[in-house]
Amino acid sequence: MKIVRFAWEGETRYGLVEKDVVYAVEGDVFGAFEEGERVGALSEVRLLAPCTPTKIVAVGLNYAEHAAEAHRELPTEPLIFLKPPSAVIGAGQTIAYPPISQRVDYEAELAVVIGRRTRNVSVSEALGCVLGYTCGNDVTARDLQFEDGQWTRSKSFDTFCPLGPWIVTGLDPGDLAIESRVNGQVRQRSRTSDMIFPVAELVHYVAQVMSLQPGDVILTGTPAGVGPLQRGDRVEVEIEGIGLLANPVS
Repeated sequence: MKIVRFAWEGETRYGLVEKDVVYAVEGDVFGAFEEGERVGALSEVRLLAPCTPTKIVAVGLNYAEHAAEAHRELPTEPLIFLKPPSAVIGAGQTIAYPPISQRVDYEAELAVVIGRRTRNVSVSEALGCVLGYTCGNDVTARDLQFEDGQWTRSKSFDTFCPLGPWIVTGLDPGDLAIESRVNGQVRQRSRTSDMIFPVAELVHYVAQVMSLQPGDVILTGTPAGVGPLQRGDRVEVEIEGIGLLANPVS
């Protein structure tokens, strides 16, 4: 099932996509809901970020080859940090290049969308707390990250967390192809099976620290191949079983 959040006739709504047709959701996508009336073709609606998280918990160095290219030791437990909700944009929206940065990087990531309030959940129960999965891009001002020696400023600019185009439910996150492209050229290519800490372990780990709310997002780390974006670029994140998240850079 594909869940979208979209703008239609001055309202923001959730919907379901079936064969490129959008149907309204009746009820709560994080609770009980059913398919409602036909809204229109997917091409006729304006997609928004597929959820409105209270927080985005991101994971650093969760692929061994990426840790190697960053010249960092492999973590012995998940390395987590936060991105603010104000960084979230949807598919097709523009990533704004901050004037104070000289290097902005893409980072393709599988994004986990939490489905219900989650706290102190076991590894075996963790995936049951997940609504579904979407594509994410942990955009980073790399020069500011190096300058600061910590990650908050470099990861937190407005537009630095593209998510979308929709949330896919019922997906096994264990071994999905993940790829990023800039202007059509492949920059990253890996599989989620290469994660050091898989999704269930990440949800368990984060939920020991903080309560996760419906719609919160965990970004699960990026594979090797991160690199710079320039104004005028088009960056794409594609994940098997989910789809394509594309954003221009300005």
